[in-house]
Amino acid sequence: MSSAPASAATERRFRPEVQGLRAVAVLLVLVYHLDPSLLPGGYVGVDVFFVISGFLITSLLYREASGQGRVSVARFYARRVRRLLPAATVVLVVTGAASYFLLPVTRLTDTMWQLVASAAYVENLYLARQSVDYLASEVAPSPVQHFWSLSVEEQFYLVWPLLFILWAALRRRGAGTGTLVALLGSLLAASLLWSVATTGGEPSAYFLPTTRAWELAVGGLLAVGLAHGRLSERVRLPLGWAGLAAIVAAAVFYDEATPFPGWAALLPVLGAAAVIAAEHVQGPLSASAPLSTAPARWVGDVSYSLYLWHWPLIVLALAVTGRDELGWALAAAVGTASLLLAWATKVWVEDPVRDHRLVRGGRGALAAAVSGVLVVAAVGATLYVRVDRVESVEFDPSVHVGPQALGQAPTGDPVYPPPVRAEDDAPVLYDDDCQASQTAAAPEDPCVYGPEDADRTVAVVGDSHSAQWVPALMGLGEERGWRLVLYTKSSCAFTDTMTKGPEGGPYESCQEWNRAVVEELTELRPDLVVTSSSTSAVPAQGGEEDRVPMLAEGMTRLWGELGEVSGPIVALRDTPRQRRDVVECVARNPEDPGECTIPLSEAFKRDDPQERAVDSLPGETALVDMSDLFCAGGECPAVIGNVMVYRDSGHITNTYVSLLTDHRGDRLDAARS
Repeated sequence: MSSAPASAATERRFRPEVQGLRAVAVLLVLVYHLDPSLLPGGYVGVDVFFVISGFLITSLLYREASGQGRVSVARFYARRVRRLLPAATVVLVVTGAASYFLLPVTRLTDTMWQLVASAAYVENLYLARQSVDYLASEVAPSPVQHFWSLSVEEQFYLVWPLLFILWAALRRRGAGTGTLVALLGSLLAASLLWSVATTGGEPSAYFLPTTRAWELAVGGLLAVGLAHGRLSERVRLPLGWAGLAAIVAAAVFYDEATPFPGWAALLPVLGAAAVIAAEHVQGPLSASAPLSTAPARWVGDVSYSLYLWHWPLIVLALAVTGRDELGWALAAAVGTASLLLAWATKVWVEDPVRDHRLVRGGRGALAAAVSGVLVVAAVGATLYVRVDRVESVEFDPSVHVGPQALGQAPTGDPVYPPPVRAEDDAPVLYDDDCQASQTAAAPEDPCVYGPEDADRTVAVVGDSHSAQWVPALMGLGEERGWRLVLYTKSSCAFTDTMTKGPEGGPYESCQEWNRAVVEELTELRPDLVVTSSSTSAVPAQGGEEDRVPMLAEGMTRLWGELGEVSGPIVALRDTPRQRRDVVECVARNPEDPGECTIPLSEAFKRDDPQERAVDSLPGETALVDMSDLFCAGGECPAVIGNVMVYRDSGHITNTYVSLLTDHRGDRLDAARS
């Protein structure tokens, strides 16, 4: 690396290759969102953006701290507000207004909260919380969830200036650039290690600032290094191409199954750093040549607005057309519209506001930021008003009869629970924090419903498909004096077979949990054990043809061991699965929910391994099949007797399950006789 003159630390110069790299980043994301099959790892464009942002922001702060001996926080945030807030506020307001008219009412509450979270730059934290919420596993994507990456950057900007303020103070006492490098490097190392440790095990890791800060820090350290020297042209020429190749390789060969960010993020991050470190090299053989062309620089200029606009257009287009995928024609239209809106926003919003003198100081920046949040919140409030108008249906036992009307045509009365509340119509055990999380390895203090001196103790074990039957069991318990003890865990079928977890890897905590539950039940010695498991459970090894025998074998081992210390084991055949958008479908067809009915063959696509396990343990176990209370005449409706049957594609509403209490009691008695 050749040394640079002393003024290099304060020199400001335009980097055309960085603008071109912005174009690469945004086009990767755009293509990935339009059609993931074209670039299955195109999401790494966000990581390229992180490196660029870290580089540019650090360059600015380093120039100020080294040149003036101090950092003006007020001026720093005023620049951020002028650069980011105008376009973001316009997109959020327009998206919120469009959502009011174009999105199904079932999605408006979540969209409202995400609008506000995006305006406040905490969208990543909202999504992180939602990613570990098992009940929100099928929440449709909101039109503003892409603001998570902007939120990560803004949270990074809260910490980064403080490091330069600290360094400026230390510099006045004789500290050199090495001290700053140590500070930045320590943050980078801590964040990278945290990212590696949590990726794959914590669904929220994708969105957290702690797992992403190192990516911006890489750009920051690069900025400090380039302020003091540059690589020789002989090194820079191949380095630029190597960096581009690394980014493209990640975009082509990564996919949704790649654990990310973690170690995998090093490839696009270091690739972006290499392109920046290579700088601009003259000549047609340089990687900076295509990045510095007029088209690349133009896309780079509008990249921020293009990123903001493309995702809302995709989500709204899918909602209007009712499709799961765009298709090439609609994708081309959405891509073109995104580019046009990005250009218009750059010319008529970004540039005029950035050059305006209104927002210069800290107070003006703060007022503008608060105003932006309030405006977006006001738009969000209109979404809530629309939701509130359609969720006021009350349960009427004479109208909402449920299974009594199976096979009959809908009466046209309002459905209960209304679709906008169906997702929340879950068993009380979730509010009571009785459903074990995916990380729990052993029951610590199982929930108990019913009197301590009950005549009979009933244990409920299994996954959420077992937990969904608790309302009916509680009803029976009140009638018969039972005490219910719950041992349910999210996504954890009651089998000794190692299964795949929600993230795709071995679900070790599930296997540990099931062994621990058997030990607990050995001491409890319940009079009856009730279990059920989703047919979506998959062994950690083997193919689809091995699924049923492997799971059934594990169930036979576990249930046989348990049967020696407990009363009868009753397995409930898994309930039918509906279409993924069943709740939205009912919301779109309030007058004719029959449009959402699916064939029996589609509702029961997969065989239930519990049936085979019961056959392997005659006399010790029994199977209860209640599918005839969900399906009739070869069809499985989404609404039966004016009652919403499903709260998502695979779980039954608390209301419908409660209406099955008497049927459940009769079937249990018959199975045990």
